[in-house]
Amino acid sequence: MDLAIRGRTAIVCAASKGLGKGCAVSLAREGVNLVITARGREALEQTASELRKNFSIDVKAVIGDITTEEGRQAALAACPAPDILINNAGGPPPGDFREWDRATWLKALDANMLTPIALIKAVVDGMSERRFGRIVNITSSAVKAPIAELGLSNGARSGLTGFIAGLSRRTVRANVTINNLLPGAMWTDRLRSNVEFNAKKQGKAIEDIKRAREESIPAGRFGSAEEFGDYCAYLCSAQASYITGQNLLIDGGNYPGTF
Repeated sequence: MDLAIRGRTAIVCAASKGLGKGCAVSLAREGVNLVITARGREALEQTASELRKNFSIDVKAVIGDITTEEGRQAALAACPAPDILINNAGGPPPGDFREWDRATWLKALDANMLTPIALIKAVVDGMSERRFGRIVNITSSAVKAPIAELGLSNGARSGLTGFIAGLSRRTVRANVTINNLLPGAMWTDRLRSNVEFNAKKQGKAIEDIKRAREESIPAGRFGSAEEFGDYCAYLCSAQASYITGQNLLIDGGNYPGTF
C-alpha cells in the first residue's frame, strides 16, 4: 500500500539505532526525506549513510542531545517546517523513588515529557497552516501497565500522555494527528544488554534467559525495530488521518487488560 507521504519531510529523534532507526528506515522506504538526530556521531553517520545508499531520499544527520535546548534548536534549524515529527528519547534509569531527589525528577520530566512538548510547540502551528502533520511520540507500555522500578518513566511519560490527549483533539481538524506508540519488549540493543546482564548475574546462557523472557509473551517472541517502524510509518500516512490521541500498544499481546 502506498502511504502517500513520498516527498514529505520528517524529523526522527534518537534515530541512530533501535526503535528510532526502525522508524527512520520505514519512513525512508516510503520516500520521506529525513532529518535524524542522535548523540553519538559514529552511529548516526553510519545510519545516515545506510539510508542514503538504500533509498532515494535526502538525509541530514544532526548530532546532539535532543533533550537539551541546544539539541532541539539544531534539529529545528535543519528542518524548521517538518511534515512529520517522531519524538523519541531514552528512558530514565530504574530505581526506588525514595532515592530520587527533585533534580532527578526534573531530568526525567525534561527528557520524556517537556522535550516532546517543546518540539510539538515548535512545529504544530506550521503543520496546521499547511493542513498536514503527523506526530508520533514513542513512549512505553509502562504507561498502560506501570512497572514499579520505572517510576520516573511511568510519571514522565504519563504526563506527556495526558497532555497529548487534550492537544490532539484540537489539531485533528487541520489534518494534524498526534499519537503515542507504546513499545513492549523489543529486541534492541537496550534489551539485549539487559538480557546479557541478567545471564551473567544468574550464571546462565544468554540464549536461555532470552528464551525464558520470550516465553512469557503471548506472541512467544520479542518485537523488532522493523515492525515497530512500519507501525509508525502507517500512523504517519495520509490514510491515518482519522486516528489521533491514541495510545497504541505494540507488545505481542503482553498487556493483559481488555481496554
